[in-house]
Amino acid sequence: MSVRDLHSFWEWGRKIICVGRNYAEHARELGNPLPGAEPLLFLKPPSAYLRPGSAIRPPRYSRRLQPEVELGLVLAKGGSSIPQEEAMGYLGGYALCLDMTARDTQEECKRKGHPWTLAKAFDCSCPVSDFIPKDKLPDPHSLTLWLKVNGQLRQQGHTSQMLFPIPHLISYISGIIRLEEGDLILTGTPAGVSDVQEDDELQAGIDDLVTMKFKVKSD
Repeated sequence: MSVRDLHSFWEWGRKIICVGRNYAEHARELGNPLPGAEPLLFLKPPSAYLRPGSAIRPPRYSRRLQPEVELGLVLAKGGSSIPQEEAMGYLGGYALCLDMTARDTQEECKRKGHPWTLAKAFDCSCPVSDFIPKDKLPDPHSLTLWLKVNGQLRQQGHTSQMLFPIPHLISYISGIIRLEEGDLILTGTPAGVSDVQEDDELQAGIDDLVTMKFKVKSD
């Protein structure tokens, strides 16, 4: 698969693999324990993708929608049980992403011991920026991610704060789920998550490299 094809990975990529609690302060702000020796994983379907210009629509069963700004990893080739020292060679590039979360639903799922599918995998739950080629980000562990709501800064964090760095994530995930070309890995979110309401405007960015905007709209 060529790098040119990766510029539309959201149209043909087969899965979205998400890493939870990869920033310690975010885990603490929600009262969650740190993940320990292994990353916490969950999935979103390809139908979760949303491109700028489209509205983020909360699921009908939630009253507490929260965006989480994240660095996304776009795979250029597939593999299983990838060694950490080879992991960066499987990357084609990156994307700025939002992990939209129905927080009230997630809290209920956790209370019942249920999976997070209703809270994390609904339509519109993975807004993504344009593709960022790998050579545009020579050091993905030295980036500032930020999120503003109606012009007010809500989240700001540095990718150096990840508990599990990128090579570890790729290696670990590929030992459980075979990675494929066009797959997206969400690497976790920094602290500062908060609720958004209808007609709020969300603007997210990575340093001076990329920005994207979305509005929240109900049906």
